[in-house]
Amino acid sequence: MSTHHPTAAQRFAASLADAPLAPEVIHHAKRAIIDWYAALLPGAIEPPPTLLEQALAEDLDRGGARLALGRAATVRTAALINGTAAHTVEVDDIYREAIYHPGAPTIAAALALAQARQATGLQLIRAVVAGYEVSTRIGAALGRAHYRYWHNTGTVGTFGAASAAATLLGLDAERHAHALCTGATFAAGLQQAFRMDSMSKPLHAGHAAEAGVLAALAAERGVTGSLDVLDGDAGLGRAMGEAPDWHQATATLGHDFHITRMTFKNHACCGHTFAPIDGALELQARMGVRWQDLETVEVTTYGPALAVAGNADPRTAAEARFSIPYVVATALIHGSVRLSAFTPERLADADIRALMARIRLAVDPELDARFPGQRAARVRFSTADGRQGEYLQPTRKGDPEQPLSDAELSDKFMELAAPVLGAARAHALLGHLWALDAREHLQDL
Repeated sequence: MSTHHPTAAQRFAASLADAPLAPEVIHHAKRAIIDWYAALLPGAIEPPPTLLEQALAEDLDRGGARLALGRAATVRTAALINGTAAHTVEVDDIYREAIYHPGAPTIAAALALAQARQATGLQLIRAVVAGYEVSTRIGAALGRAHYRYWHNTGTVGTFGAASAAATLLGLDAERHAHALCTGATFAAGLQQAFRMDSMSKPLHAGHAAEAGVLAALAAERGVTGSLDVLDGDAGLGRAMGEAPDWHQATATLGHDFHITRMTFKNHACCGHTFAPIDGALELQARMGVRWQDLETVEVTTYGPALAVAGNADPRTAAEARFSIPYVVATALIHGSVRLSAFTPERLADADIRALMARIRLAVDPELDARFPGQRAARVRFSTADGRQGEYLQPTRKGDPEQPLSDAELSDKFMELAAPVLGAARAHALLGHLWALDAREHLQDL
């Protein structure tokens, strides 16, 4: 590997090789893994993961990895199905500046390999950290231009999975770089895939996990990639971004850990809807109004929120998770937006539909200019008796400025995991995860 003019991929691969992990970083990595399991378990019993188990039956009941509920699987298939499951019910984590859900692809890839290679808990944690740090920087460098057409969790997630897998496999910097470069040409995921009802969106995360694992396993055996595939004239930066600054992207790698600044979701839907939900609930509490008294509800926010989650007439659960009018109306009537918000009964609820008809959406140029570093919304109410109210929600509950505490994260885990595993098993798993760095084996996971 050249030491004179290393490419972006070479700098990414080399920067984390010997980075020490402070206790704070390890703790935040455990938080990310707990949150991933909270998303994985309810997703694992829904389609498309259940359908993938049927489609990929020949790769199941054998192999050293495990699906969410313990079924044996080959490494690549476990990464694919678990990565899909962790993104299915829309409660997985976010790195805001990269417009990206790193956990679903990164942890799915890392865990599948960790199980198959009989890694320790600390080795799994180190792999997860590497995947988060490399991929969040690539996502942030690609910027808002990338998000216009591409789904970052599918594209950028491939690098999270590849770097996590390469770290777990113990690849040297040269082979790690080749894993990233092969992964770059696998990266895919179109936003149009979830602009209408479909199951494609969670598959993006699963594909990223599988593609990253494949790239790392191939590099382990000597398969090479084009080392300038990120920063070359026809590389990923030119094709999918807008003049990314790769030197800036790697400048703090190994020193400043993005995994300590994750957003953990507090609602079971698209993250672009969170500021409107939080703002509407806060304004409702401040004004002391019942939803029946609301004549108009105006939500103004940043442009991509409306492009992705502006569906005015959702008819399926998948569409409703990407509908600001639906989730805001649900929150105002029921007080929260949990998995129960997307049952057929709720989708057909006449009260929700009536309130949705009073909700208006618009882009706020000031808030739009702050995206993606800030996810804000302004909410205005007008009541039938003439009252007016307005509230600016500057961030989202769960963002780094207003994080979920460890206790709140544990509560989220139990709420989502207990219906799948039973309370006793869920509580035991949670205990294993909080002590993950001390575990010598991962069988209980």
